[in-house]
Amino acid sequence: MKVVAGSSSHRCAKELAGILGADVVGVERKVFPDGEVYVRMLGGVRDEHVVIVQSTHPTNALVELLFLEEAAHDQGASEISVVVPYFAYSRQDRVFQEGEIVSAKAVAQLLELKADRFVTVDPHKEHILGFFGVEAHGVSAVPLLAKHLEGRGVDTVLAPDKGALDRAQFAAKCLGAEFDHMEKTRLSGTEVVMKPKALDVKGKTVAILDDIISTGGTIATAAAELKRQGARKVVAACTHGLFLNNALERLRGAGCDEVVCTDSLETSVSSVGCAPVIADVFEERRS
Repeated sequence: MKVVAGSSSHRCAKELAGILGADVVGVERKVFPDGEVYVRMLGGVRDEHVVIVQSTHPTNALVELLFLEEAAHDQGASEISVVVPYFAYSRQDRVFQEGEIVSAKAVAQLLELKADRFVTVDPHKEHILGFFGVEAHGVSAVPLLAKHLEGRGVDTVLAPDKGALDRAQFAAKCLGAEFDHMEKTRLSGTEVVMKPKALDVKGKTVAILDDIISTGGTIATAAAELKRQGARKVVAACTHGLFLNNALERLRGAGCDEVVCTDSLETSVSSVGCAPVIADVFEERRS
């Protein structure tokens, strides 16, 4: 087995290779002045099971991944597994308006062309795995995040909305903590209040947990409200940290004492490696 480290997932790829006892194949990558991507695999993979690790954000990373699959196939890999820690384009998982495409399905069909297997971490919706015509796995980083939160003394886990409650409940079970979801109440055309539906957070260390933090607006609003209600400490946690438009500054300014995510996207707050749960898929196949 050899692990190919794509440019968006160096850290995850190296940790995964260490767990699996596999060699890491480097990649030479450059972008031409017109924006086109060039990639070259820096190691032979003939007759090897090749595991390519590459998140599909930003869009050039998706193009790079497709080229790496092609390179592994052309060099005679016996098997190709594609590991996409963060599966960008998966949030459009159904048609909402006439004329749209299901981008999760379209990208899945591209990724499976030269792949025997697909693995991703905390997919936005589980049903997107059904868009693949090859073996597809979704693994959860929630237990890894919960272990980090346990070290921070978290005793309450909140989902930012009802739709994310299952994730908060799962983390709370791992922690032996309470869980709830935030409920938004509109007081006027300009004033909105968010608070836990049932729990009192006064004096507690609270984690707000979501799968993706993009601009951080909802989490920031929730954090400020939790601090107003007397929470002792607030931690914003997610699997996939995009942190667009100064989101980290926004979250900290709203009262988050810590922001943490996995290395599905490599950021300054990627304190939790997701390789262990990815490795489980391959370890199970070996046993």
